[in-house]
Amino acid sequence: MRPHHGRRSLPWPALSALAALLALAPPAAPVAAAAVPTTAAAVATPVAAPALHATGPDGPAVSAEVARLIAEASRVTEAYERDRRAAVAQRARAHRLQAELDAKRRELAALHGRAGEVARAQYRTGGVLTVTARLLLADDPEDALRTERAARQAGRAVNRLVRNTDRAERLLDAAADRARAAWRDLEARHARLAAVRRDLEARLERARWRLQAEADRSVAAGSCRGAARLEQPGGARGERGRVWVAPVAEADGYELSAGFDSAGRHWARRHTGQDFALDIGTPVRSIGAGRVHAVSCGGAFGIEVLVRHDNGWYSQYAHLASAAVEQGQRVVAGQWVGQAGTTGNSTGPHLHFEVRLTPYLGSGVDPLAWLREHGVELAGRRP
Repeated sequence: MRPHHGRRSLPWPALSALAALLALAPPAAPVAAAAVPTTAAAVATPVAAPALHATGPDGPAVSAEVARLIAEASRVTEAYERDRRAAVAQRARAHRLQAELDAKRRELAALHGRAGEVARAQYRTGGVLTVTARLLLADDPEDALRTERAARQAGRAVNRLVRNTDRAERLLDAAADRARAAWRDLEARHARLAAVRRDLEARLERARWRLQAEADRSVAAGSCRGAARLEQPGGARGERGRVWVAPVAEADGYELSAGFDSAGRHWARRHTGQDFALDIGTPVRSIGAGRVHAVSCGGAFGIEVLVRHDNGWYSQYAHLASAAVEQGQRVVAGQWVGQAGTTGNSTGPHLHFEVRLTPYLGSGVDPLAWLREHGVELAGRRP
């Protein structure tokens, strides 16, 4: 039905073989949840995952596990990026304070030199003991007195500058020490977060392919598993206040691949929808309110969900790894209807999305143009 290159690093035949082997094996036990750090206080602070409803150690349970791990990975990645930016800012602040401290030290050294010059000048002229003699011997005693007063004021001014600069140096030194300590703490936390993220990504990758193996098993059997009851953000309300939304959230980092009416060797005629390159398990959303017209689990589209919207249009979500809704179920804009996968006639993980006039293949229109006309602009990049 459509060409697509997946986002995994291994060649697709190898991944297909892996999925096939996993499909033959009994389902693996659910992976334990990881502690997800979300505050700057402690990296080991756990965060509760969203509540998920699963029906046992079969496909729906794996779907729930993947959804939970994706949510955890998102939180860890946000914390990781937040700490990385904070470490960069703190390092820049430490360097700036150190530069100011070096300049202040040079200024203090110059002032010490100036104070020494004043002291040496006073010593050469006899200091305060000769003031009376200079006044008596001067041709203009008032001028001599003004000169003496100015010299004393200059000395006091230099001494005040030395004291103030010395105090500023000590304050800057303490601030620079604090900035360097904060920088080191942030980098240490960043390293711990990196380790947490690597472990979480490895467990998520394994869970994704277990999910795909379950999906392949369902498609091969031609029967759908029970819907994966995923308690999504916002619950069944979807995106409140939005009439129409994109089928994939921008935060999930999709790419627009094969477009509507494009040619390709994988289709008998032309491509009938828009493809979104996604990781396995990525939530797929209903673009608007309506009712689930059908859930299918076989054929070229693999696992697919078809929604009839309240305005009479239909939207199709195909090549899924799981369906999160059942036929006849009411949905709202933004509600999860499934998880992306690579079932059916697919060469890599993605969502095949269509907007149709009828529930039947061949009645589709350009989905990007349709969404644009309904106020939805897609931000995904083309590879």
